[in-house]
Amino acid sequence: MSQVENLVEVKNLKEYFSINTGLFSSKPLKAVDDVSFAIRKGETLGLVGESGCGKTTVGRTLLHLYKPTAGEVWFNGKKIVTKQDIAEFRKKTAMVFQDPYSSLNPRMTVSDIIGEPLDIHKMYANKQERSEKILAMMEKVGLNSEHASRYAHEFSGGQRQRIGIARSLVTNPEFVVCDEPVSALDVSIQAQVINMFDELQREMGLTYLFIAHDLLVVRHISDRIAVMYLGKLVELADAKEIYDHPLHPYSKSLMSAVPVPDPKVARANQRVVLHGDIPSPLNAPSGCPFRTRCPHACDVCAERMPELKELSSGHFVACHRAEELN
Repeated sequence: MSQVENLVEVKNLKEYFSINTGLFSSKPLKAVDDVSFAIRKGETLGLVGESGCGKTTVGRTLLHLYKPTAGEVWFNGKKIVTKQDIAEFRKKTAMVFQDPYSSLNPRMTVSDIIGEPLDIHKMYANKQERSEKILAMMEKVGLNSEHASRYAHEFSGGQRQRIGIARSLVTNPEFVVCDEPVSALDVSIQAQVINMFDELQREMGLTYLFIAHDLLVVRHISDRIAVMYLGKLVELADAKEIYDHPLHPYSKSLMSAVPVPDPKVARANQRVVLHGDIPSPLNAPSGCPFRTRCPHACDVCAERMPELKELSSGHFVACHRAEELN
């Protein structure tokens, strides 16, 4: 695949946080450990996994909100290295945060919240152009122009998230990291917001990294899905393929937990229940991080981390026994 076809490429990304374990000792918490993937232009890559597996850290490190411990981020075929690169990169990227209650400044009006990225990047010639850009963006996300002078606390959760989305997209970015953007919303509003993400993607030519733990939401919006476990990428494939034929034991367990609307199908489905607790990323198991909960673990799993390799076209899995088990 050519460099140009991929908008974003992440190569061997690592993000370790130093955690104090005693008076003079510290230990690295490996939040993201050697993760690689690429996202094509106009595509939505879903990133799923349990809480604490490093999904959000991947999104934030990718955007250089955290300085990567190691690894490379490429954007439009160009490696992001210098401060100048990061500044240019940030003009073309944005992030939609999870919680619409804490991510908006209560002292600012809606038009100032949405207009702040325009101010930071100096993306207008005069006040009128600024105002036009803000109102046009509000219309795109389903907010009225009379909402502009009101404050965030006067709105419902769904409307606040629309304000947050308008703020992220007002600079007309190419790439957006959506960090669990609907998990704080009511189910009835989730569908509206997800459909809006779809429409905005078509209208504005956006590329998404969509982070979530709700597998039904991810399936609806994603072209491909990546599964993370304890800082590692364990499987990556087309959305339909990973739902119908998961290859990694962890993905199988996740997919078996997705509710099915048809009662007959639901009864026939076998839940794959995992035993044991998720290990702490501070004391991750040697070798494959999933081995302590995996029913198929053997000696080699403790010795080394399996490589993420392509088993069938476009379907990557990191499991020593994937071929014999599937």
